[in-house]
Amino acid sequence: MERRRSRSPSATAAGALLCLAVLVVGVLLPAASADGCPAGGEQGRSRHRREQLWVFGDSYADTGNLGNLGRELTHAWYDPYGKTFPRRPAGRFSDGRVLTDFVASALGMRTPVAYKARRRASRETLARGMNFAVGGAGVLDTGNFQRNISAQIDLFQTMHHSPGCRAGSGKRTALVVVSGNDYAYAADKDNGTSAAIAYIPTVVRELRGQLRRLRDEAGMRRVVVTNLHPMGCTPTFTRLLNYTGCDPLANAGAAQHNAALRSVLAALDPNNRTFLLLDVHTPFAAFLLDDNNGDSDNKKFKSTLRPCCESFRPDGYCGEEDENGTRQYTLCDDPGRYFYWDDVHPTQAAWVAVAGTFRAAVKSFLST
Repeated sequence: MERRRSRSPSATAAGALLCLAVLVVGVLLPAASADGCPAGGEQGRSRHRREQLWVFGDSYADTGNLGNLGRELTHAWYDPYGKTFPRRPAGRFSDGRVLTDFVASALGMRTPVAYKARRRASRETLARGMNFAVGGAGVLDTGNFQRNISAQIDLFQTMHHSPGCRAGSGKRTALVVVSGNDYAYAADKDNGTSAAIAYIPTVVRELRGQLRRLRDEAGMRRVVVTNLHPMGCTPTFTRLLNYTGCDPLANAGAAQHNAALRSVLAALDPNNRTFLLLDVHTPFAAFLLDDNNGDSDNKKFKSTLRPCCESFRPDGYCGEEDENGTRQYTLCDDPGRYFYWDDVHPTQAAWVAVAGTFRAAVKSFLST
């Protein structure tokens, strides 16, 4: 999720409320054209079919698509991002790997290439799929001038429907991950978390349309959809409480979104044959809300509500520098002991822990 600047504390707090990531997996052919179009389908057949992972969304899934627009707007291309992996800033909104990397791993695949890097990728790399996710994007337009989910799916369909690039009938699965920017945009406009919560029906209605589109138009046989994590526990909210607790209103909004999403999936797929609700709320809550995960050195995470990279100012950001190049943030010694990296994004260690709870479910669902 791309944090928005220059907002009041209440609007900033709402900035943790919805980013989107959609990952699409398909079994296609290993060869691919220079623009990322898989060479297969009706253009050729191969005995060696392989899975492809297609990623749509925002900063929870972005592996390098947000252009370098300067330190303030695109923190992920500056220190200290990438400290753990790949040991340099590389466009991931974390100290290391993000959700996309772990979903690919659960499927036994390497991470697909970012759309921005597609022209430099080998045919073998392109054959694994592509990541369209970009920081700041949402289900709807978020005012960040990034492609929303509909526009990202447009790119996918354009590539697969272009001349010489008609995709075959291989098994495809979409994974949709939702976690914040649409609600941040609503809160910015109306200056409050309550306004973001009121936006939930609109967001979920649009999400429903895009889920149906993935199944009916893009030909996805499986669609995996995450629910929302306890967004009131992100450091954007907990900082206002001196990192001693979570914002109950924001967490209530997450619960409301999750209930609406369950209803949508039940209506779209009464027999649970196409859609899988992937629960990320439970593992997030287990680490963030469980009293047994306090600051003891014996616990997996030394800190759950305070980020590893903390700005000096409430409206600052991780990686901020003054005009003399002096750091305007503190950095922990070991990101692996912190659940959150910055004000909204988990550390690589947090994603490892969360992914451990969904790997089996994803593999079982996709094997049926």
